[in-house]
Amino acid sequence: MLSEPQSKISERALKVWRISGALHSGFIWLISAGLIFLSSYMQWPIWVIGAIILGALSYTYMFVFLLPSLRWKRWRYEVREQEIELQFGVFIIKRTLIPMIRVQHVDTQQGPLLRKYGLATVTVSTAATTHEIPALDLSEAEGLRHSISRLARVADEDV
Repeated sequence: MLSEPQSKISERALKVWRISGALHSGFIWLISAGLIFLSSYMQWPIWVIGAIILGALSYTYMFVFLLPSLRWKRWRYEVREQEIELQFGVFIIKRTLIPMIRVQHVDTQQGPLLRKYGLATVTVSTAATTHEIPALDLSEAEGLRHSISRLARVADEDV
């Protein structure tokens, strides 16, 4: 059995995922504030307001602190001559092998947050699916894109 992939994604991914979680949490807090405001007209019991606040706090903790840390600790990848191996997941760990011969094209992409922190996501496309290696340093992502592309061409020529 192959050993676990060794390459990690950038530690700056934590900051990007936490900011993204905070933005989502802000939306949840807006909805919660609306529900609390509505509760004053609907005369809901006080425990309902407490449950709304507790739910928003739980959501914020989970998506700003807990899940980004777990996600970063579990994300691994490795590019070999014949395959790309990905390992990811928070509660259920998933390991995926992508044969080089199946790779059709490789892209890098950046959203505004990734660009601000000098990160990029590498996207590997096969005929059936698309796989992502998120939040790599920009230079590492570009190098990985070229490396996978070169290895995929060699694998294609061998057939």
